[in-house]
Amino acid sequence: MKRNRVWPEWALQTIFVGPAVLAFAGIVLLPFLLSIYYSFTEWNGVSADVKWIGISNYKTILTEDSAFLYSFGFTARFTVMSVILTNALGFLLALLLTQSLKTRNLLRTIFFMPNVIGGLLLGFIWQFIFVKGFATIGELTGIGLFKLPWLGDAPTSFWGLIIVNVWQGAGYLMIIYIAALSNVPKDIIEAARIDGASRLQMLRAITMPLIMPAFTVCLFLTISWAFKMFDLNLSLTKGGPFGSTESIALNIYQDAFRNNRLGLGSAKSVIFFIAVALVTVIQVSLTKKREVEA
Repeated sequence: MKRNRVWPEWALQTIFVGPAVLAFAGIVLLPFLLSIYYSFTEWNGVSADVKWIGISNYKTILTEDSAFLYSFGFTARFTVMSVILTNALGFLLALLLTQSLKTRNLLRTIFFMPNVIGGLLLGFIWQFIFVKGFATIGELTGIGLFKLPWLGDAPTSFWGLIIVNVWQGAGYLMIIYIAALSNVPKDIIEAARIDGASRLQMLRAITMPLIMPAFTVCLFLTISWAFKMFDLNLSLTKGGPFGSTESIALNIYQDAFRNNRLGLGSAKSVIFFIAVALVTVIQVSLTKKREVEA
């Protein structure tokens, strides 16, 4: 009789986890470590001449590079507004589409569809809407809102990016919030209703604390999306007018690959990584403390 071979645990772990670890190391970890190294060098990204210059890139960024500091401020403002509005709209859509509506499945599909469209394509579509579509509606209706220079002025360009970003991301968050709302125990809701609690009181005191894990996930996602916005920024405004809507990711791209200053771009990416990591760690730790169990 043949005995079944018993594989040692380390061999099974290597077989099943090893390929994923190798892929992660080659695609994420190695480039990350190389970017840290190149941030201390002066390199154009092409030649074999890599000159070690220490922390000079970081000094240049913090003392001389006003464009990066402005893009950092713009990205921070964009992130705050985008996170608030995307989560608010996604949560409201989830509340609406967990009601007994005959068309709720169709509406869920419709609201989720913008998330399927890539950022570059989405930017070109909305560029046409802002420039041609809104102008035509403004001429036909006389409504001043549609006559604004949406992509030709700094304030309206900022809100144009916010509108498109919220429109794209709200449907994805809606699905997460719907899943969380569906798991709220019905007996707790019924008990609160019998005790005379209003819908607003039940939402504030019961539903929202119980779905706090969903808020943790959604806030984390929207913060990372907003900070890393690149393709939408590139296709919709290209950082204009006059660099007023240039995000950090686009600023890093311009320096590293357009201006052939890969060392400086790598230093900016390291600073960017540290900032995003700090913000997300603080956010997750704060929202985790507010989570409760049913």
